[in-house]
Amino acid sequence: MTEAASAPPPRASQWARYLKFNAVGALGFAVQLVVLALLCRIGVHYLVATACAVEVAVLHNFLWHRRWTFSDRAARSRAEQRSRLLRFHGLSGSVSLAGNLALMALLVGAARLHPLPANVLAIGACSILNYLASERIVFQDRGRNSQRPGFV
Repeated sequence: MTEAASAPPPRASQWARYLKFNAVGALGFAVQLVVLALLCRIGVHYLVATACAVEVAVLHNFLWHRRWTFSDRAARSRAEQRSRLLRFHGLSGSVSLAGNLALMALLVGAARLHPLPANVLAIGACSILNYLASERIVFQDRGRNSQRPGFV
């Protein structure tokens, strides 16, 4: 392996990846809000609707991150792809689901905010944790030096 291939990516590419991550997140955000609104409109309880909407958004985001955000870190096999999906779902899904449900219960249940603006706040609060989990655990490049510079 050459020295250039094993070097960590420059900070500019980390920022570019973070911007891609947030672009995908914005699409997932729209997907989540649409699913939440539709489910609430047909009478599904806001917490059940939130869980379903988060699940749809997590799967949507994984597909886009795999194809675009982390396309330079392609899985080497179907087993690795399944492992990544499970890690993404476990990490991003649990951060998103637990964070969204806890914040929605607080913001809607206790503070009496409408579910959609409350969900906007909940999603924003979970986004940085999801990026760090994706960057460092889910889509980690096992061929690169494991010591990367910090994000900030």
